[in-house]
Amino acid sequence: MPSVTFTKAMQRHVEAPAASVDGATVRAVLDAYFGERPAVRSYVLDEQGGLRKHITVFLNGDQIADRAGMSDPVADGDEIHVMQALSGG
Repeated sequence: MPSVTFTKAMQRHVEAPAASVDGATVRAVLDAYFGERPAVRSYVLDEQGGLRKHITVFLNGDQIADRAGMSDPVADGDEIHVMQALSGG
Protein backbone atom coordinates (compact mmCIF):
# COMPACT_ATOMS: atom_id res chain seq x y z
CA MET A 1 0.00 0.00 0.00
CA PRO A 2 1.14 3.57 -0.61
CA SER A 3 1.95 5.70 2.44
CA VAL A 4 0.89 9.29 3.10
CA THR A 5 2.72 11.71 5.40
CA PHE A 6 2.09 15.33 6.28
CA THR A 7 4.64 17.89 7.46
CA LYS A 8 4.86 18.83 11.11
CA ALA A 9 3.90 22.39 10.15
CA MET A 10 0.53 21.14 8.87
CA GLN A 11 0.05 18.96 11.93
CA ARG A 12 0.09 22.07 14.13
CA HIS A 13 -3.34 22.86 12.65
CA VAL A 14 -4.90 19.43 12.28
CA GLU A 15 -4.01 15.93 13.45
CA ALA A 16 -2.69 14.17 10.34
CA PRO A 17 -0.76 11.03 11.25
CA ALA A 18 1.13 9.08 8.62
CA ALA A 19 -0.87 6.17 7.23
CA SER A 20 -0.83 3.48 4.59
CA VAL A 21 -3.94 3.56 2.40
CA ASP A 22 -4.93 1.88 -0.82
CA GLY A 23 -5.38 3.66 -4.15
CA ALA A 24 -4.19 3.63 -7.76
CA THR A 25 -3.72 7.41 -8.12
CA VAL A 26 -2.65 10.22 -5.82
CA ARG A 27 -6.28 11.38 -5.77
CA ALA A 28 -7.58 7.93 -4.80
CA VAL A 29 -5.01 7.60 -2.01
CA LEU A 30 -5.80 11.05 -0.62
CA ASP A 31 -9.55 10.41 -0.85
CA ALA A 32 -9.09 7.16 1.08
CA TYR A 33 -7.04 9.01 3.70
CA PHE A 34 -9.66 11.78 4.00
CA GLY A 35 -12.35 9.11 4.36
CA GLU A 36 -10.61 7.99 7.55
CA ARG A 37 -9.62 11.51 8.68
CA PRO A 38 -12.14 14.01 7.24
CA ALA A 39 -10.80 17.00 9.21
CA VAL A 40 -7.59 16.92 7.14
CA ARG A 41 -9.45 17.34 3.85
CA SER A 42 -10.19 21.06 4.26
CA TYR A 43 -6.53 21.82 4.96
CA VAL A 44 -5.43 20.16 1.71
CA LEU A 45 -8.33 20.63 -0.72
CA ASP A 46 -10.40 23.69 -1.56
CA GLU A 47 -14.20 23.84 -1.80
CA GLN A 48 -14.10 22.48 -5.39
CA GLY A 49 -11.93 19.51 -4.40
CA GLY A 50 -8.70 20.84 -5.91
CA LEU A 51 -5.41 21.29 -4.12
CA ARG A 52 -5.21 24.51 -2.19
CA LYS A 53 -2.87 27.09 -3.71
CA HIS A 54 -0.16 26.71 -1.08
CA ILE A 55 -0.20 22.92 -0.80
CA THR A 56 2.38 20.81 -2.60
CA VAL A 57 2.22 17.04 -3.02
CA PHE A 58 5.26 14.90 -3.74
CA LEU A 59 5.22 11.32 -5.00
CA ASN A 60 8.44 9.45 -4.25
CA GLY A 61 10.29 12.74 -3.89
CA ASP A 62 9.02 14.38 -7.09
CA GLN A 63 6.29 16.98 -7.26
CA ILE A 64 3.14 15.50 -8.81
CA ALA A 65 2.59 16.39 -12.46
CA ASP A 66 -1.21 16.73 -12.30
CA ARG A 67 -2.15 19.29 -9.62
CA ALA A 68 -5.68 19.66 -11.00
CA GLY A 69 -6.80 16.02 -11.08
CA MET A 70 -4.03 14.40 -9.02
CA SER A 71 -4.17 11.52 -11.51
CA ASP A 72 -0.50 10.56 -11.12
CA PRO A 73 -0.38 6.75 -10.84
CA VAL A 74 0.60 5.22 -7.50
CA ALA A 75 2.05 1.76 -6.89
CA ASP A 76 2.38 -0.39 -3.81
CA GLY A 77 5.12 1.00 -1.56
CA ASP A 78 5.06 4.51 -3.04
CA GLU A 79 5.37 7.48 -0.68
CA ILE A 80 3.17 10.57 -0.87
CA HIS A 81 4.26 13.64 1.10
CA VAL A 82 1.89 16.58 1.59
CA MET A 83 3.30 19.94 2.64
CA GLN A 84 2.65 23.63 2.63
CA ALA A 85 4.48 25.40 -0.18
CA LEU A 86 6.58 28.37 0.80
CA SER A 87 6.18 31.64 -1.03
CA GLY A 88 7.37 35.16 -0.71
CA GLY A 89 10.67 36.84 -1.15
